[in-house]
Amino acid sequence: MNLELKEKKAFISGSTQGIGFAIAKQLLEEGASVIINGRNDEKTEWTVKKLQQEFPEADVSGIAADFAKKEDIIKLSEELTDIDILINNVGVFGIDDFYEISDEDWYHYFEVNVMSGMRLSRKLLPVMIKKNSGRIIFISSESGVNVPENMIHYGMTKAAMSALSNGLSKLTKGTAVTVNTILGGPTYSDGVASTVEQIAEGQNLTVDQMKEIIIQNSNPHILLQRFINPEEIASLAVYLSSPLSIAINGASLRADSGVLKII
Repeated sequence: MNLELKEKKAFISGSTQGIGFAIAKQLLEEGASVIINGRNDEKTEWTVKKLQQEFPEADVSGIAADFAKKEDIIKLSEELTDIDILINNVGVFGIDDFYEISDEDWYHYFEVNVMSGMRLSRKLLPVMIKKNSGRIIFISSESGVNVPENMIHYGMTKAAMSALSNGLSKLTKGTAVTVNTILGGPTYSDGVASTVEQIAEGQNLTVDQMKEIIIQNSNPHILLQRFINPEEIASLAVYLSSPLSIAINGASLRADSGVLKII
């Protein structure tokens, strides 16, 4: 299938690893230009070089920005021009006791996970609407619907992200611009992999054994019966980036392998 993404330009926040990196690779495979983003110059530049080696004919560049810092986002937004596809992927997560997590941590999660996408959308959406073409995609989580008791702060931000995305879609009425959300399930991203490896080592188990235990304890009804791969989330994001997805707007699309027990 030709997704008609050649000559399209995408910016992906938080794309030096995990789902963001997988989306970048698939967009490059489809012929799109991609701007990579990481928190620091070193990691961002390393990722750009890695992609340039794999896709020597592709147009790939990078801009470093720490989304916990408002000034970084303002500077970043000034550098983003002619963006056809905005992927709001950057995010932080962690397991914390509701009674112990501080107000400052709550604000940190909200600043990175929600305000980053809001500020970038506020800058880029009017331009997309003016030229009657564009895609904005928020990478959210099933945790924004079924909020975990040990990640209430995280689930709150993912729920807010879905609300923001849905509201923004109303501003695109009568245009060829769309705004959608992806509700990802338990994904084996780099951050998750690092945690699993540490736990496995501490319990003298293999990584595969530890992954199986975690899935059976936390999401035993997941239909894949394993973690979702970042590439499997990325495939949906890339389709939503395509002009072919014009009829999908204001939607929260599940890529959770049945984790959410809803129709």
